[in-house]
Amino acid sequence: MSRICELTGKGRMVGNNVSHANNKTKRTFLPNLQNVTLMSDALGTSVKLRVSAHGLRSVEHVGGLDNWLVKTTNDKLSLRCRRLKRDVSKKLVAAQAPAA
Repeated sequence: MSRICELTGKGRMVGNNVSHANNKTKRTFLPNLQNVTLMSDALGTSVKLRVSAHGLRSVEHVGGLDNWLVKTTNDKLSLRCRRLKRDVSKKLVAAQAPAA
């Protein structure tokens, strides 16, 4: 399983450990990924995602998963989230259309 946030696209970073003697060795910085279940109001279902702590805070700040998906560009989202975004958009458009 890749260590990439499904919502923000945040992934692994590379840097150096620097010792007291100023020796530098390569190391990786991994994102703080959590398995969470987020509720989609438009779909009325819950979705299990692997999200970074930063991404989870961002979703809560924007006002929920549906708002986050609508406002985020597709290049940051994983394939699962792009499909979810498409489904949410269809539901929101159908809800806004006048019933005749």
